[in-house]
Amino acid sequence: MAHAYLISTNNSEQCYKVLLNVIKNIFCVNEFSFNCNKCSLCHLIDINNLPSLKVISPDGSFIKKEQIMELKKIFSKESQYTKESIYIIKEAEKMNKESANTMLKFLEEPEGNVIGFFITNNEDNVLLTIKSRCQTLKVNFSNNEYEDLNINEEKYNEYLDLIKEYLYKIEVEKKDLILYNKEYLVNFEKADLIIIFKMILNIYKQKLENKILNNNNNNNFAFLNILDINNLKNKVNLLIETIQKTSYNINMELLLDDFVLEVEALNETL
Repeated sequence: MAHAYLISTNNSEQCYKVLLNVIKNIFCVNEFSFNCNKCSLCHLIDINNLPSLKVISPDGSFIKKEQIMELKKIFSKESQYTKESIYIIKEAEKMNKESANTMLKFLEEPEGNVIGFFITNNEDNVLLTIKSRCQTLKVNFSNNEYEDLNINEEKYNEYLDLIKEYLYKIEVEKKDLILYNKEYLVNFEKADLIIIFKMILNIYKQKLENKILNNNNNNNFAFLNILDINNLKNKVNLLIETIQKTSYNINMELLLDDFVLEVEALNETL
C-alpha cells in the first residue's frame, strides 16, 4: 500500500463507512467478514476506540494545526495494537495552510508504518501540497437508497413517512405496541415488510454511527436521539435477526409482535 491516499468522492459519509470496512480488512486477525463478531479489533473500530486508528474532523470551519500536531505526537510511538497505524482526515479540503504545512513532513517522512486517508467531496479545494503527496482514488456512490432496495422513489417516500409515525409510536409513546402493528404494518405483503424493516435497520444504524462519532448535526428522526449507544446496538442486532427470520416459514404477524415486544424490553433498560 501507499503511505497516503486522497479519496475524492460524492458522498463523504458513505465513503467513510466503506473505508472503515477496508481498514477492518487490514487489521482483522481473523478472516474478515462484514458484521464481524469474532475480532476485538473490528469491535474497537466500530466504537471508535482503537488506539492505532485516529479520525480527524474539522474543528469548527477548519482542520487546525493543533489537531495535526496531536496526531503526530500520538503516532510518534510505535503501535502496540496493530502493525500499521492509520489516520483518516475527513473533509480534507478544510485543511488550511498552517495545518497542511504541519502535515507535510508527516506525509513526506512518516515515522514507522503509518497509512493516511484524506476524504474530500471537493478535490479542487484540497491544497496542492497535500494532493501531490497522495495517491488519488475516485469513489462515487448512488445517492438513492430506494434504488438499492429495488423500489421506486414514490414508494420509498411513502414507506419513510409511515416508518416515522410507526417508530415514534413504539419509541416515544411506548404503549399498546402490538396495536401499532395492526394499524401500520399487518396488511403489507411479506416482500414489502422486508423492505420496510431494511429501511428501519438503516435508520438505526445511522443513529448508532452518529452517536459513536458524536455527530449531533443529523436531525432526521430526531426523537431517536434519546437512545444510547448500547440500546441502538441492540436494536440493530434485533433488526438483523428479524430480517433473517423473514426467510423462514414464519407467521409474519407473530414476527411483528415479537419485534415490538423485544423493543419494549430493550427500552425498559434505558
